[in-house]
Amino acid sequence: MLEIIDAAGWPIWLLIAASVICLALILERLLSLRQARIAPARLAEHVAELALRRTPSPEALRKLSDNSALGRVLAEVFLQRDKPESYRIAAIESTGRDMAMRLNRYLPALGTIAVVAPLLGLFGTVVGMIEIFASFTPEGGDPAQLARGISVALYNTAFGIIIAIPALVFHRLFRTRVDGYLHRMERDASALDRLLDDLADASREPRQ
Repeated sequence: MLEIIDAAGWPIWLLIAASVICLALILERLLSLRQARIAPARLAEHVAELALRRTPSPEALRKLSDNSALGRVLAEVFLQRDKPESYRIAAIESTGRDMAMRLNRYLPALGTIAVVAPLLGLFGTVVGMIEIFASFTPEGGDPAQLARGISVALYNTAFGIIIAIPALVFHRLFRTRVDGYLHRMERDASALDRLLDDLADASREPRQ
């Protein structure tokens, strides 16, 4: 490995730094965007059943808010249930935007690496080409310097592509996953809000 780094020349260190950052971002997002942390299965159904039985206590709402991102949105629906509709919707949407920002954290950086890595590889290619041309003199060419220039150009081009491909793939994967989570949050929050409205209307109806 050290021989490859030496053959690739000093521009390879820029790509190594980009690869380390890329790997760290991918691992962080893989851990942070797990379903259990964002939108646990059957959480919305459990909250709906809880709403049908009784009004959750402040302690129950705190636990729901700390449960996950979806739990935070659903807890906000409960907290704003007695507010006017326009205020309630604005508060829920504000919480949803906050969750969206948290879910999308670091994704722009990952997308930037996917774009920049090939450019860094191209930069290394240019450096290698400069060394190739520098190997030629009026007296003739230096085969050793010519070979090094070729290796610098090829290694940097290859490393740039190798880094860009997984960065782009995981960026698209995470964006798709986040969009799915946000859609589920919006759907479940709307369903819970309608349920609470129906329960409130039923409680206000005069008994026969």
